[in-house]
Amino acid sequence: MLAPALALEDFALLDDAECETRIDAAKRKLGDRCVILGHHYQRDEVFRHADLTGDSLKLSREAAKSGAEYIVFCGVHFMAEVADILSRPDQIAILPDLAAGCSMADMANLPAVERSWRELSQILDPEATITPVTYINSAADLKAFCGRHGGIVCTSSNAQKILEWSFAQREKVLFFPDQHLGRNTGYRMGIPLEEMVTWDFTQPMGGLTEEQIRKARIILWKGFCSVHQMFRPEQIDRFLEKHPDTRVIAHPECSFEVCEKAQYIGSTEYILKTIREAESGTRWLVGTELNMVNRLANEMRPRGVEVHFMSPTVCMCSTMFRTDPQHLAWILENLVDGQVINRIVVPDEDARPAKLSLDRMLSVA
Repeated sequence: MLAPALALEDFALLDDAECETRIDAAKRKLGDRCVILGHHYQRDEVFRHADLTGDSLKLSREAAKSGAEYIVFCGVHFMAEVADILSRPDQIAILPDLAAGCSMADMANLPAVERSWRELSQILDPEATITPVTYINSAADLKAFCGRHGGIVCTSSNAQKILEWSFAQREKVLFFPDQHLGRNTGYRMGIPLEEMVTWDFTQPMGGLTEEQIRKARIILWKGFCSVHQMFRPEQIDRFLEKHPDTRVIAHPECSFEVCEKAQYIGSTEYILKTIREAESGTRWLVGTELNMVNRLANEMRPRGVEVHFMSPTVCMCSTMFRTDPQHLAWILENLVDGQVINRIVVPDEDARPAKLSLDRMLSVA
């Protein structure tokens, strides 16, 4: 008979040093049965325990290839869902803190997207004219929606290839939940801003006229990342006044105005690769989450590369920050005792069409 599950309350008051000791001990006991995934935006106290680090899709794919029975995803909810969808039937996806969500993903839910699809059908035939594209930063049921309607998933690194594929299927794209990734990508493909409209999900017909909808090539969901919206073009201007030789690099979840001032635009992996390959003596202003920028700055300083955070105020992902050493220790010690806590399971009726939309992306990109 299994012992009762260990209570989170027994871990909540542990200091980080004791948690680190207990996490390391649990990892040794679990061995290859468990793989810990650490997204770039995780706090250092958790990130240091990760067996694999990277962006969400990369981590899920690598975990699925591993021999691990348990996949502990130190990230947010949609990431653990992707891990469950892409993993083998004998693998178990776990999220240390179920409160670790994503504010951007929460801005697009299935009822709202289905309502927009019905409203669009009053003007045109969406099944024949619109390819639904969801950013990977979205719930599994939205990935399933795309799978059912001939749509696809994209990431920040493959968005252009995915949009090119989408336009080859149908003349328009409904892009959710992040308006900025869609706008920045579309503009770099040569699509004029006036042919990209923003669908306000709080308004009937998205707050758009029939003429705007008919003219649009990309219909952008009015969603955004709470971290990346903090970066402003004037922050770049002020920094360049002091250091005019600075190279500016931004994540495409930043606003159009910020990306217009950046010389380099790309995903977290792209940002890391670009700066790690930079020559000594260069200075970089980076528009993405604080934990990752701080780690990169510490890594590059001995090599003579200066890395600066774009915003003058603290700007970290509060939901990513929820995963702390206490939750990780709690999850791992329960696994040692044979207890699975916080398992993430995507229902089969969503998992199958969601995997279809993911597989389409992987075949295209």
